[in-house]
Amino acid sequence: MSITIIVEGKNDRSRLRRLLKPEINILCTNGTLNTLKLEALRKQVGDSEVYLYMDNDSSGKKIRGVLRDAFPDAEHIYTRRGYAGVEGTPDEYNIAQLEKAGLEEFIIYPDPLPY
Repeated sequence: MSITIIVEGKNDRSRLRRLLKPEINILCTNGTLNTLKLEALRKQVGDSEVYLYMDNDSSGKKIRGVLRDAFPDAEHIYTRRGYAGVEGTPDEYNIAQLEKAGLEEFIIYPDPLPY
């Protein structure tokens, strides 16, 4: 079964791309959603397992609401309030959230810092 994570923007995607193996598909909403964009997302997702990872702001919550209706079986991943969106979330926190979602087998863990 393939896995798709939907994020808001390309910076969110590039932030997660560094942390996830290439077989994870990461799609962007590029901001607001209309019917055409939603249909395009549905086609791209196909029968993938879907995860929604939006910013914890009013725009992100609005997009999450629309996507929740479009993908009712999607798993939800949340960033902490106060971080500047998914792109501004520290890698350690993103990794913890991805692990919580059960995606640990797809995470590319950074090398530990030397002491």
